[in-house]
Amino acid sequence: MRIARFSTDEGMSFGVVEENTVAAIAAHPFGELAFTGQRLPLADVRLLAPILPSKVIAIGKNYAAHAREMGGEPPAEPVLFAKPSTAVIGPGEAVAYPRKLSERVDFEGELAVVIGRMCREVPASRAAEVILGYTCANDVTARDLQKKDGQWTRAKGFDTFCPLGPWIETEADPADLAISTTVNGEVRQDARTSQLTHDIPALVEYVSQVMTLLPGDVILTGTPDGVGPLEIGDEVTVTVEGVGSLTNRVIARD
Repeated sequence: MRIARFSTDEGMSFGVVEENTVAAIAAHPFGELAFTGQRLPLADVRLLAPILPSKVIAIGKNYAAHAREMGGEPPAEPVLFAKPSTAVIGPGEAVAYPRKLSERVDFEGELAVVIGRMCREVPASRAAEVILGYTCANDVTARDLQKKDGQWTRAKGFDTFCPLGPWIETEADPADLAISTTVNGEVRQDARTSQLTHDIPALVEYVSQVMTLLPGDVILTGTPDGVGPLEIGDEVTVTVEGVGSLTNRVIARD
Protein backbone atom coordinates (compact mmCIF):
# COMPACT_ATOMS: atom_id res chain seq x y z
CA MET A 1 0.00 0.00 0.00
CA ARG A 2 1.22 3.49 -0.86
CA ILE A 3 0.10 6.16 1.60
CA ALA A 4 0.44 9.72 0.36
CA ARG A 5 -0.12 13.12 1.87
CA PHE A 6 -1.52 15.52 -0.68
CA SER A 7 -3.17 18.89 -1.14
CA THR A 8 -5.99 20.18 -3.30
CA ASP A 9 -7.88 23.48 -3.41
CA GLU A 10 -9.91 22.12 -0.50
CA GLY A 11 -6.92 21.49 1.77
CA MET A 12 -4.57 18.71 2.86
CA SER A 13 -5.46 15.01 3.19
CA PHE A 14 -3.92 11.57 3.42
CA GLY A 15 -4.81 8.95 0.87
CA VAL A 16 -3.91 5.61 -0.64
CA VAL A 17 -2.39 5.71 -4.13
CA GLU A 18 -3.92 3.11 -6.42
CA GLU A 19 -2.56 3.23 -9.99
CA ASN A 20 -3.44 6.75 -11.19
CA THR A 21 -5.84 7.72 -8.40
CA VAL A 22 -5.76 8.63 -4.73
CA ALA A 23 -8.41 7.28 -2.36
CA ALA A 24 -8.72 9.78 0.51
CA ILE A 25 -8.69 8.58 4.11
CA ALA A 26 -10.04 10.29 7.19
CA ALA A 27 -7.62 11.69 9.74
CA HIS A 28 -4.13 10.15 9.90
CA PRO A 29 -2.68 6.90 8.49
CA PHE A 30 -1.80 5.34 11.86
CA GLY A 31 -4.01 2.45 12.85
CA GLU A 32 -6.96 1.17 10.84
CA LEU A 33 -7.63 3.28 7.75
CA ALA A 34 -11.06 4.85 7.27
CA PHE A 35 -11.77 5.79 3.65
CA THR A 36 -13.90 8.86 3.00
CA GLY A 37 -15.17 7.67 -0.39
CA GLN A 38 -13.45 10.54 -2.21
CA ARG A 39 -11.26 9.41 -5.08
CA LEU A 40 -9.14 11.85 -7.07
CA PRO A 41 -6.94 11.54 -10.17
CA LEU A 42 -3.30 11.51 -9.06
CA ALA A 43 -2.55 14.14 -11.70
CA ASP A 44 -5.00 16.55 -10.02
CA VAL A 45 -3.37 16.57 -6.58
CA ARG A 46 -0.09 17.94 -5.29
CA LEU A 47 1.97 15.37 -3.43
CA LEU A 48 3.47 16.69 -0.20
CA ALA A 49 6.09 15.23 2.10
CA PRO A 50 4.30 12.01 3.10
CA ILE A 51 4.63 12.80 6.80
CA LEU A 52 5.65 15.71 9.03
CA PRO A 53 7.75 13.99 11.71
CA SER A 54 8.34 15.25 15.21
CA LYS A 55 11.97 14.34 14.57
CA VAL A 56 14.24 12.94 11.88
CA ILE A 57 17.00 10.71 13.19
CA ALA A 58 19.72 9.99 10.66
CA ILE A 59 22.51 7.43 10.58
CA GLY A 60 25.99 8.43 9.46
CA LYS A 61 28.49 6.26 7.57
CA ASN A 62 26.20 3.22 7.38
CA TYR A 63 27.53 1.95 4.04
CA ALA A 64 31.16 0.81 4.24
CA ALA A 65 32.14 2.31 0.89
CA HIS A 66 30.70 5.69 1.88
CA ALA A 67 32.52 5.62 5.22
CA ARG A 68 35.75 5.05 3.34
CA GLU A 69 35.08 7.77 0.76
CA MET A 70 34.66 10.14 3.73
CA GLY A 71 38.07 9.08 5.05
CA GLY A 72 37.17 6.54 7.72
CA GLU A 73 36.07 3.01 8.41
CA PRO A 74 32.54 1.75 9.12
CA PRO A 75 31.72 2.48 12.78
CA ALA A 76 31.19 -0.40 15.18
CA GLU A 77 27.94 1.21 16.38
CA PRO A 78 25.50 3.42 14.46
CA VAL A 79 26.37 7.11 14.39
CA LEU A 80 23.24 9.17 15.17
CA PHE A 81 22.45 12.76 14.30
CA ALA A 82 19.21 14.70 13.93
CA LYS A 83 17.66 16.88 11.29
CA PRO A 84 14.93 19.33 12.35
CA SER A 85 11.38 18.81 11.14
CA THR A 86 11.62 22.24 9.48
CA ALA A 87 14.11 20.75 7.00
CA VAL A 88 11.44 18.45 5.54
CA ILE A 89 10.04 19.15 2.07
CA GLY A 90 8.14 16.99 -0.38
CA PRO A 91 8.51 15.79 -3.96
CA GLY A 92 8.82 18.58 -6.49
CA GLU A 93 9.71 21.18 -3.88
CA ALA A 94 12.95 23.09 -4.18
CA VAL A 95 16.14 22.56 -2.20
CA ALA A 96 17.35 26.06 -1.31
CA TYR A 97 21.14 26.45 -1.64
CA PRO A 98 22.39 28.85 1.10
CA ARG A 99 25.12 30.49 -0.98
CA LYS A 100 25.84 33.14 1.66
CA LEU A 101 26.84 30.44 4.14
CA SER A 102 28.03 27.44 2.14
CA GLU A 103 30.02 26.79 -1.01
CA ARG A 104 29.54 23.00 -1.09
CA VAL A 105 26.11 21.36 -0.81
CA ASP A 106 25.94 17.59 -1.43
CA PHE A 107 23.19 15.10 -2.21
CA GLU A 108 22.85 11.91 -0.15
CA GLY A 109 20.19 9.49 -1.37
CA GLU A 110 18.73 7.22 1.33
CA LEU A 111 15.99 4.80 2.27
CA ALA A 112 13.88 6.25 5.08
CA VAL A 113 11.91 4.34 7.72
CA VAL A 114 8.59 5.81 8.92
CA ILE A 115 7.57 4.80 12.44
CA GLY A 116 3.94 3.74 12.87
CA ARG A 117 3.35 3.89 16.62
CA MET A 118 4.87 5.22 19.81
CA CYS A 119 7.62 2.92 21.00
CA ARG A 120 10.84 2.67 22.94
CA GLU A 121 13.40 -0.06 23.65
CA VAL A 122 12.20 -2.13 20.70
CA PRO A 123 14.17 -5.36 20.20
CA ALA A 124 15.39 -5.89 16.64
CA SER A 125 13.23 -9.00 16.37
CA ARG A 126 10.10 -6.85 16.79
CA ALA A 127 11.15 -3.81 14.73
CA ALA A 128 8.67 -4.61 11.95
CA GLU A 129 5.80 -4.18 14.43
CA VAL A 130 6.53 -0.47 14.87
CA ILE A 131 7.29 0.43 11.24
CA LEU A 132 4.52 1.94 9.12
CA GLY A 133 6.55 1.82 5.92
CA TYR A 134 9.35 3.27 3.84
CA THR A 135 9.99 6.30 1.68
CA CYS A 136 12.81 7.94 -0.26
CA ALA A 137 14.97 10.63 1.30
CA ASN A 138 17.77 13.01 0.42
CA ASP A 139 20.01 13.93 3.37
CA VAL A 140 21.18 17.20 1.82
CA THR A 141 24.39 18.37 3.49
CA ALA A 142 26.48 21.53 3.49
CA ARG A 143 29.73 19.59 3.33
CA ASP A 144 32.05 22.52 3.98
CA LEU A 145 30.13 23.47 7.13
CA GLN A 146 30.15 19.87 8.31
CA LYS A 147 33.94 19.90 8.17
CA LYS A 148 34.24 23.41 9.59
CA ASP A 149 31.94 22.91 12.58
CA GLY A 150 33.20 19.48 13.64
CA GLN A 151 29.59 18.43 14.28
CA TRP A 152 26.72 18.16 11.88
CA THR A 153 23.73 20.15 13.14
CA ARG A 154 24.14 23.26 11.01
CA ALA A 155 25.33 21.39 7.92
CA LYS A 156 22.37 19.01 7.96
CA GLY A 157 19.70 21.31 9.37
CA PHE A 158 18.99 24.03 6.83
CA ASP A 159 15.39 24.51 5.76
CA THR A 160 14.67 22.25 2.71
CA PHE A 161 17.60 19.91 3.48
CA CYS A 162 15.40 16.83 4.07
CA PRO A 163 13.30 15.97 1.00
CA LEU A 164 10.99 13.00 1.64
CA GLY A 165 8.57 11.18 -0.68
CA PRO A 166 6.77 10.55 -2.85
CA TRP A 167 4.71 8.38 -0.46
CA ILE A 168 5.03 5.74 2.25
CA GLU A 169 5.24 2.19 0.89
CA THR A 170 3.94 -0.16 3.59
CA GLU A 171 4.67 -3.50 1.91
CA ALA A 172 8.32 -3.19 0.86
CA ASP A 173 10.89 -5.63 2.21
CA PRO A 174 13.85 -3.34 2.96
CA ALA A 175 16.46 -6.09 3.29
CA ASP A 176 17.76 -5.91 -0.28
CA LEU A 177 16.44 -3.02 -2.38
CA ALA A 178 18.25 -1.16 -5.15
CA ILE A 179 18.87 2.49 -4.31
CA SER A 180 20.19 5.10 -6.73
CA THR A 181 20.64 8.84 -7.07
CA THR A 182 20.80 10.77 -10.32
CA VAL A 183 21.72 14.40 -10.91
CA ASN A 184 20.37 15.81 -14.17
CA GLY A 185 19.77 12.23 -15.30
CA GLU A 186 23.33 11.03 -14.59
CA VAL A 187 23.69 8.18 -12.10
CA ARG A 188 25.83 9.23 -9.13
CA GLN A 189 24.92 6.59 -6.53
CA ASP A 190 24.01 2.95 -7.16
CA ALA A 191 23.83 0.42 -4.33
CA ARG A 192 21.60 -2.01 -2.47
CA THR A 193 20.22 -1.83 1.05
CA SER A 194 21.73 -5.26 1.73
CA GLN A 195 25.05 -3.35 1.93
CA LEU A 196 23.98 -1.45 5.05
CA THR A 197 26.49 -1.96 7.85
CA HIS A 198 23.69 -1.86 10.43
CA ASP A 199 20.39 -3.15 9.07
CA ILE A 200 16.99 -1.62 9.72
CA PRO A 201 15.94 -3.82 12.66
CA ALA A 202 19.26 -3.04 14.36
CA LEU A 203 18.76 0.68 13.75
CA VAL A 204 15.24 0.69 15.21
CA GLU A 205 16.54 -1.13 18.28
CA TYR A 206 19.51 1.21 18.68
CA VAL A 207 17.59 4.47 18.22
CA SER A 208 14.67 3.42 20.41
CA GLN A 209 17.07 2.63 23.26
CA VAL A 210 17.98 6.31 23.25
CA MET A 211 14.65 8.04 22.69
CA THR A 212 10.96 7.40 22.42
CA LEU A 213 9.83 7.25 18.81
CA LEU A 214 6.46 8.74 17.90
CA PRO A 215 4.11 7.93 15.02
CA GLY A 216 5.48 9.60 11.91
CA ASP A 217 9.05 9.89 13.14
CA VAL A 218 11.61 9.14 10.43
CA ILE A 219 14.90 7.26 10.54
CA LEU A 220 17.26 7.92 7.62
CA THR A 221 19.27 4.73 7.19
CA GLY A 222 22.45 6.10 5.61
CA THR A 223 23.74 6.93 2.16
CA PRO A 224 25.87 4.83 -0.23
CA ASP A 225 29.14 5.99 -1.74
CA GLY A 226 29.10 8.42 -4.62
CA VAL A 227 27.95 11.54 -2.78
CA GLY A 228 28.83 14.77 -4.51
CA PRO A 229 28.04 18.44 -4.98
CA LEU A 230 24.88 20.04 -6.24
CA GLU A 231 24.67 23.29 -8.17
CA ILE A 232 21.84 25.76 -8.53
CA GLY A 233 19.57 24.52 -11.30
CA ASP A 234 20.37 20.83 -10.80
CA GLU A 235 17.60 18.23 -10.63
CA VAL A 236 18.30 15.39 -8.20
CA THR A 237 16.30 12.16 -8.05
CA VAL A 238 16.50 9.43 -5.39
CA THR A 239 14.96 6.11 -6.41
CA VAL A 240 14.38 3.12 -4.15
CA GLU A 241 13.25 -0.15 -5.69
CA GLY A 242 9.67 -0.99 -4.79
CA VAL A 243 9.16 2.38 -3.11
CA GLY A 244 9.32 5.14 -5.71
CA SER A 245 11.30 8.15 -6.90
CA LEU A 246 11.79 11.52 -5.23
CA THR A 247 12.78 14.47 -7.43
CA ASN A 248 13.77 17.97 -6.32
CA ARG A 249 15.37 20.91 -8.07
CA VAL A 250 18.03 23.15 -6.51
CA ILE A 251 17.43 26.89 -6.34
CA ALA A 252 19.29 29.80 -4.76
CA ARG A 253 18.19 30.65 -1.24
CA ASP A 254 16.90 34.22 -0.97
